[in-house]
Amino acid sequence: MNHVTRKGNRSNPAGKPDIRTVASLARVSIATVSRTINGSSAVSDKLSKRVWQAIEQLDYYPNTHARSLVSGRSRILGIIVENITNPFFPELIASFEEIAVAHGYEILVSSANIDNASQITTSVRRMLERKVEGVAVLTFGSEETVLDQLTAHRMPLVLCEFEVEDPAVSTILIDYSTGIHAAVEHLVELGHRRISFLAGPHTLHSAITRRESFLAAAQKCGLKIASNWIVECDHTLKGGDAGFGKLLALKSRPTAVVCSNDMTAIGVLHAAHKANLRVPQDISVIGLDDIAFTDYTLPPLTTIRLSRMDLAKAAFDALRLQAEAAANPGANPGTNPGTHASSGPQRTFPVSTSLVIRESTSAPPA
Repeated sequence: MNHVTRKGNRSNPAGKPDIRTVASLARVSIATVSRTINGSSAVSDKLSKRVWQAIEQLDYYPNTHARSLVSGRSRILGIIVENITNPFFPELIASFEEIAVAHGYEILVSSANIDNASQITTSVRRMLERKVEGVAVLTFGSEETVLDQLTAHRMPLVLCEFEVEDPAVSTILIDYSTGIHAAVEHLVELGHRRISFLAGPHTLHSAITRRESFLAAAQKCGLKIASNWIVECDHTLKGGDAGFGKLLALKSRPTAVVCSNDMTAIGVLHAAHKANLRVPQDISVIGLDDIAFTDYTLPPLTTIRLSRMDLAKAAFDALRLQAEAAANPGANPGTNPGTHASSGPQRTFPVSTSLVIRESTSAPPA
């Protein structure tokens, strides 16, 4: 098995560690090092830990191309997102990469405009050319175009909130309801009765789910939500600014706004500032996602947390199960009780949400 090396450290004065050097330092056989690098389950956790410690100490880099030739696996996972300008997605990609690398995988990232057919085709071609072992399509509501192209090549996939009757497709189910119900109940406990919702585009099923969860929470709390208090936005800063402008034009304004994502909520903070309204004294604002910026807005934003690490872990676990099942067709990786009766890898992965209370919510004005 051929490997390439890079400059070593003090523990390797020759500067040219190879697989034999790793095996000697870890006190294992060359075969054990090879199996460890290729992710074989035949190596115990204890030996695997020793091998990886030796690899790190020697600053040794296996030749991934040689590994794929020997194992027949690329150990590359793809991830497709739609709007890379939304901080939520770089944070999600960073979490996905951290988990993947820790398990011996690399990632291939693609950001594509779902409405641009040529971009989608290019993204899919890149995934196929690199022979990725699976793709996480995390576009939150615009999967169909990508789905058609990738399923035609029998590519293992994981989608968000979009279930397909295909054993090669897994689904992440996000529990928006718990977090949104907590947000509405928090506002009601503060004394709010007039609560608006700035929704996402009606073309995104994730946005539809969030809107329905808000209406269900409002009904549970005995609130009457006027139709013009539900405003469709586009999940951007400008969308939040424009959506709040529509609320300002109403004769009967809400005293609190729940937003379909944090970017919308930050747009609302900006619009409120322009209108000389104080947050939270004049208007309370709640976002959804809990991106890193929400700790640094003025005031810090109360928001519904959708953990990028939890979402990334669910996506990675789903793809890894599919990849391992494809590499070891005789093995039975287990099922997901209560969701699919057929044998095979787990196909649904839940992710929860929760409310994070900061300084953008308080009692309504007298």
